[in-house]
Amino acid sequence: MSLAIVRWIAGPVLHATKQGPFALRESVRVGPQALLGEVVRIHDDLIVVQVYEDTTGLRPGTEVHGDGQPLAIRLGPGLLGQIFDGLLRPLSDTGSAFVQPGLRGPGTARRHFTPQVVAGALLGPGAVIGEATGGAGRAQRCLAPPDVAGVVESVVPPGDYTDEATVCTLRLGDGSTRALAMSHAWPVRTPRPVTRRLPTEVPLVTGQRILDCLFPVAQGGKAAIPGGFGTGKTVLLEALAKGCNADVIVYLGCGERGNEMAGVLDEFPTLTDPRTGRPMMERTVIIANTSNMPVAAREASIYCAITVAEYFRDQGLHVALMADSTSRWAEALREVSGRFGELPGEGGYPAYLSSRLADFYERAALVETLGAGIGSVTVMGAISPPSGDFSEPVTSHTKRYVKAFWALDVKRAQARFYPAIHPLQSYAEDAREFAPWWATQGNGQWLALRRRFLTLLDEQAQLERMARIIGKDALPARQQLTLLCAELINEAFLRQSAFSEIDRVCSPARQAAMMRLLGRFVDGAEAALAAGATPERIAGMGCLRALQRMGEEIADDALPKFAELQARLERELAQLTPAAEAAPPAAAPDTPATPEARDAAHG
Repeated sequence: MSLAIVRWIAGPVLHATKQGPFALRESVRVGPQALLGEVVRIHDDLIVVQVYEDTTGLRPGTEVHGDGQPLAIRLGPGLLGQIFDGLLRPLSDTGSAFVQPGLRGPGTARRHFTPQVVAGALLGPGAVIGEATGGAGRAQRCLAPPDVAGVVESVVPPGDYTDEATVCTLRLGDGSTRALAMSHAWPVRTPRPVTRRLPTEVPLVTGQRILDCLFPVAQGGKAAIPGGFGTGKTVLLEALAKGCNADVIVYLGCGERGNEMAGVLDEFPTLTDPRTGRPMMERTVIIANTSNMPVAAREASIYCAITVAEYFRDQGLHVALMADSTSRWAEALREVSGRFGELPGEGGYPAYLSSRLADFYERAALVETLGAGIGSVTVMGAISPPSGDFSEPVTSHTKRYVKAFWALDVKRAQARFYPAIHPLQSYAEDAREFAPWWATQGNGQWLALRRRFLTLLDEQAQLERMARIIGKDALPARQQLTLLCAELINEAFLRQSAFSEIDRVCSPARQAAMMRLLGRFVDGAEAALAAGATPERIAGMGCLRALQRMGEEIADDALPKFAELQARLERELAQLTPAAEAAPPAAAPDTPATPEARDAAHG
């Protein structure tokens, strides 16, 4: 073990004179409390260490001991259902209200291990060695480390063992032996290897209509959620964690306010998974790194979270990682960079901000794993741009690496319109690829309806600027109908309450039914207008209220009610045209007799 002596310290950064060999990115222990740190720079006989814990009380002369390996975390069946800090140290069941300095995971929990290999078998890198059950969470596959392969020399019989107990012994190619446990360590900054990456053709179902139908993200894709203060980023991420169809959820609170994380930690253990009826925590890992924790640990937390996600991906599972927020991670990067004396780049951030963001987002993928089949990691990162400015460095660089961009709008949030995603500032680059999947869900017209909805919303934005000048009633009939249809899409389809028992999660089948119904209303209303009906009569249809409320009133187990609502819509549409034709030429004083007269009157 290498040794160095501290000669200078400032916050989380210290300089030490080395008395043995150290490697870049090597994990170190500082002082009598064995505070965790990492070597970030080596110059002659001097090393610069980034310490991930509170350095209060350290002074020159303190010893620094090297571990001889990169900063790593232990991955195993004890992760699911637990709450950790940014260094993957347990926050629950520790016997203390605070994380003690130098604390490491105990690894003392016992689980039932069932081997799936036999003596003499050839074991490849990342292969499955057995299955662990017991404790919180689902039954999990126990994997060999991705950098180890050999012949099984011995394996324990089925029984209860701790996560770090030897359950299998391998004979390596050089003749040495290697003991394997249910858990193993892996460096957080090194992506776990895979056989190959696969093209993404299936979306991650989030349960949010505006996302799944207008701006879908691929399973194994990347999405950014930028938004100013109070636009609902945290609530949206929590809704995604509760409602998406991923097998495992990794929720990272990176630099979050303590009261928000306290709410998450209090709520998640009480939630029920709508798919299985089991506790939500059984498929969730929460990593909580609040804003009052050491700033350097915030920088490491994002790598710990993505490494945990990759570990479950390697079990052949589909994982969703919610990072809230990457802006506070970048701020930690900026603060530590300043203490290193590095020249600042754009916005005061270090020049390597873009490459660090790329390193993080590029670890999301749909892959063929080394030993357990097909798995994926989908990354959704929230961004908190100052004053809601999307041109600031973190947002602008992130846009280069994601294919789904869900822009939260302050005005929609102030109007209590949630999710406050702006439909004209958001985009999904690979949306066309999901049309075949939607066809299998009963919505073969999804791509055309998506284009129709977005066109109406775009026209609405343009017409509202005109209506503020001349008044809505002064617009031609066709444009009034456009505003009516766009407003119905906003209220009936895009608005979705995260606190509604029925509407907090919307299944693909219900989304498809709602989309088809609204598309039919738009087509029918335009046909009625062309046949002589007025926008006022269309706006007075009795079924409009039912259309606006169908998300709140028709649950996933009552889908036949959509057919009843469509039959009602067809009846009322059929009544529009004959009534319009029978109406006398002179209508109400404030309403021109025909749409053509309205168009002529208002140009």
